[in-house]
Amino acid sequence: MLSDQAIAAHLDALAKPQGSMGRLEALATDLARIQQRLDPVTHPRRLILFAADHGVVADGVSAWPQAVTGAMMATIAAGKATSSALAAAHECDLELIDAGAAFPPAGAALPPQQILAGGTRSLAHGPAMTAEQFAAAWDLGEKAARRAADAGVAVLLLGEMGIGNTTTAACLTMLLAGADSDTATGRGAGADDEILARKRAIVTAAAARAVMMLGADPRAAIAEVAGFEIIAMAGCFAEGARRRMTLLLDGYVATAAALVAERLYPGTATMMIAAHQSAEPGHAAALAQLGLAPLLDWQMRLGEGSGALVALPLLDSAAALIGKVALLSEVTG
Repeated sequence: MLSDQAIAAHLDALAKPQGSMGRLEALATDLARIQQRLDPVTHPRRLILFAADHGVVADGVSAWPQAVTGAMMATIAAGKATSSALAAAHECDLELIDAGAAFPPAGAALPPQQILAGGTRSLAHGPAMTAEQFAAAWDLGEKAARRAADAGVAVLLLGEMGIGNTTTAACLTMLLAGADSDTATGRGAGADDEILARKRAIVTAAAARAVMMLGADPRAAIAEVAGFEIIAMAGCFAEGARRRMTLLLDGYVATAAALVAERLYPGTATMMIAAHQSAEPGHAAALAQLGLAPLLDWQMRLGEGSGALVALPLLDSAAALIGKVALLSEVTG
């Protein structure tokens, strides 16, 4: 077992003043601990982007119509979205998966899952999904992680596309991180004051229903308020951790999925590095629950794995520092 103390001793022995690279040394320590090697690797890397629709959009929680989910999936698949451009810039594979959207684009990595097609029911009026749908979404994510592991992926990034999914993330942050409604519920993709008030009321009521179930049946409680892409990400995180891939965590919605994975499979978060803290107010509470400190605080809130992609060069730098720099003893003889 490669301990933090052994990693720190190696970093201190490099040809540089001890601690002179600041937080980059902390990141290098995390990489070495997760990968259990003093020469951690950051290639190959893959962004898996799950997309799904949310029935709660019909209840007026978003400034954008549900059709935008499918339109953005097509844009991502065409290589013209923010996530596509950043993935190409940083030599990161991108796999797009339809986890339950009504309008999947041609060329999606997987065909629509019939049990998930059309998105969740509205969490404002009852359970967002059935136990069967929960299992199918989780399985979708697990299989994606296995494909990545079989391809030798070292760093796994997860992203999402789904209009209305910050409402779901807020419910899960209240449920699994104990945040209050004001903290958990932000403006998402530009909600005005009227939409925000409606969103907060729906989140408060739905999370209260789910909390009542959490002790007796955590999966049922999570299914009450979750989204298909979030459960798929959670399954992917859990399987990715089991396969010992480095998990680079994106923004608020991805972190809600990480909360689910950690709740159902404790220890998953030990394989995670938090790329950034988003502008959504609940993200800090979710990261704190996972015990993760973000690398960046740049007020990003797009999703799509974009924040994790922006942080990828920091992982490259940390890996180069710990794995490529000579020992001071080699320099001084």
